Amino acid sequence: MKRSTLKTTLLRIAPLALSLAALGGPVLGQEPGPIRYSVTDLGPVGPPPGQPFVLTTNGFVSGQVILTEGANGVSHAVVWHGGSMKDISAPGLGGVNSAAFGVNIWEQVVGEAENGKLDPKSEDFCGFKALGFSSQDISCLPFVWQNGVMSALPTLRDKYDHSGNNGQAWQINTFGVAVGSSENTIPDSTCPGLPSSSQVYEFKPVVWFKPFFWAKPVVDELQTVSGDPDGVAVAINDRGQAVGGSGSCGVFNSVTLSNLVPLHAVLWQDGKPIDLGNLGGNGHFAGIYATGLNDVRQVVGVSDTTGDASFHGFLWQDGQISDLEPLPGDSYSYATAISDKGVVVGLSIDANFNLRAVFWQNGKMTNLNDLVPADTPLFLQTACSINGLGQITGIALAKGTTNEYHAYLASPMISDVNSDSATAGVEGASKENGKTLQQWRFGRLASQRSRTE
Repeated sequence: MKRSTLKTTLLRIAPLALSLAALGGPVLGQEPGPIRYSVTDLGPVGPPPGQPFVLTTNGFVSGQVILTEGANGVSHAVVWHGGSMKDISAPGLGGVNSAAFGVNIWEQVVGEAENGKLDPKSEDFCGFKALGFSSQDISCLPFVWQNGVMSALPTLRDKYDHSGNNGQAWQINTFGVAVGSSENTIPDSTCPGLPSSSQVYEFKPVVWFKPFFWAKPVVDELQTVSGDPDGVAVAINDRGQAVGGSGSCGVFNSVTLSNLVPLHAVLWQDGKPIDLGNLGGNGHFAGIYATGLNDVRQVVGVSDTTGDASFHGFLWQDGQISDLEPLPGDSYSYATAISDKGVVVGLSIDANFNLRAVFWQNGKMTNLNDLVPADTPLFLQTACSINGLGQITGIALAKGTTNEYHAYLASPMISDVNSDSATAGVEGASKENGKTLQQWRFGRLASQRSRTE
């Protein structure tokens, strides 16, 4: 890969990879997992930021595919299952561009979509204009898609009942509780202003849920740390714990796909933020933020290192943060997701900014490309998500090309994985309180939601 700016290089890294943690299985420290993988080509995703984001245990994959017809490219929200792709962008919310960041086992999908209306403050909140997919500043709303229908999720309201104009939904757990970010109506003094940034208002980390199964979803604001004006929640587990970052406002970032300058990695538990610390940096190089967590409260993310000259992935557990160093000879690493078995996936980057998909297990990093058949036509560049069966999805480069990017699914060929089915886990939770499974869908887990009082 040709060396260029850090942002251009990292354009292939999803923030939010931000993937849902895998369901079921033992914790970190068990016997090594699969030693070989077969690779399924899920098809082209177009130029950056086209990619898969989340892989569920029953095989749903959320993502974004870039179409290049016309003067500008077009971003479509998509879902893969069984090796085939479904475009869920039309009719959308009235606009042209959308992206699907999260999905759960019920094929409830969350993401962002333009509503077709000019933003009243000329904001480019979701960055579709900055990324070249739109020639105008169009408002962009968080959505949930289910049963073939895309519906807008509410944004934060002020005391005068005015709603924020924009938002993004990043993840949705098995019980339908979703997290993301929403604008409020307070001008953000940390935004750099034109011409470098069009962002005007503060944006806060939020959680969406249904107080009752028949009710419409509502939105709650989550606290940031250190008085930060802005934040994004990017992942949530089935215990209602969420992770993400908080910081200040900046230029739209093509890596994090938001306007956040992430200065703190955050875990939200019982509605309260916990600052997870860092690897010695101050967040002004690549940032400091959490990207994923599992159901046993292990968190992964990325942090600038001492001197802000590099960035590494990290693993946080029991109050301790550990450096997930890159492959020998490489300069950077990035952790995107972690399974309940403690397997961390991400990527390692050399000094020339070549990317390779990797995973960490029992403290050891392995290049995923070393574990696939030699005749695999794809070179695996990133690992975005891992599910309870040990399957991994991410971005791959078609061998012999320099710009033909595909989504892939890597499946263990030899494994001692012993995962309970995700469906069985949900049925157990449903029966526990004498409720039907349908009552839990989309946000019925009120007792486990994160909430700011």
